[in-house]
Amino acid sequence: MVNSRRSRSAAASLGFTLVELLVVLAILTLLAGLVGPRVLGQLGGAKSKTAAVQIADIDKALELFKLDVGRFPSTEEGLAALAERPPTVAAGWAGPYLKGAIPNDPWGRAYKYQGPGASGAVEIISLGADGAAGGEGENADVRNTR
Repeated sequence: MVNSRRSRSAAASLGFTLVELLVVLAILTLLAGLVGPRVLGQLGGAKSKTAAVQIADIDKALELFKLDVGRFPSTEEGLAALAERPPTVAAGWAGPYLKGAIPNDPWGRAYKYQGPGASGAVEIISLGADGAAGGEGENADVRNTR
């Protein structure tokens, strides 16, 4: 009998009590509550940063197009002029100017392109997470800075 009592108490001391498990679960819940929003906030900011990097790459490709052709693509030619020779360009086009296809923004929409205006500058815009002009945070527009 003494032997069976020892084996029961030894087996009981090897496991965790319900209170110990509840304490661990409470700690894990607190950590998830504190860390989770910060991690999700960083993921959202990463999309805006990715859009800014892609826009900078497209802007550089537009500069190369301008060096070869002598002008920026028109609004009608759009960013597609970086991948395929537009019918309006007779000579000088040495593209494609981007590897692969023209990328979509991180939210899956095409970048907006406005050909050169009176100032001669072009505009490349992503409308952010909401797809509408303006906004704040992840919904803010991302554009080239000229």
